[in-house]
Amino acid sequence: MHGNPVPDTYVYVTEEGVTRHYADGSVEALAWEDVVEVRVGGHGDQDPPGPPGPPEDVFIVLLDREGEGCVVPHSATDASFLARLRYLPDFDLDRLSTAVASARSDYVVVWRSPEPPSPLPDLEYD
Repeated sequence: MHGNPVPDTYVYVTEEGVTRHYADGSVEALAWEDVVEVRVGGHGDQDPPGPPGPPEDVFIVLLDREGEGCVVPHSATDASFLARLRYLPDFDLDRLSTAVASARSDYVVVWRSPEPPSPLPDLEYD
């Protein structure tokens, strides 16, 4: 059978948020309004580990205030993803680009919300 192999992940970017679907059926999703931190880092799958240097894959990690989030491979980013990041208060695309270009296996924070959202009050309904 010819053609492109089925990718192991799909990333969808909408006005509401980012969703990543994995080949095993698992899903990560995060609404833009819940993003309080953006990190960049890499992951190397070399066996045995290779020399120190850039990782094989670079990831942009969006986190909410609970530490849950959505991991987006840099290779899956497009203009709509980058445009949406610019809506985060004081987000610096140049800082993101620099972090991606110099990514290592550890993660660096490239943006943190100036005011993380406060928890919603517990409301009791009758």
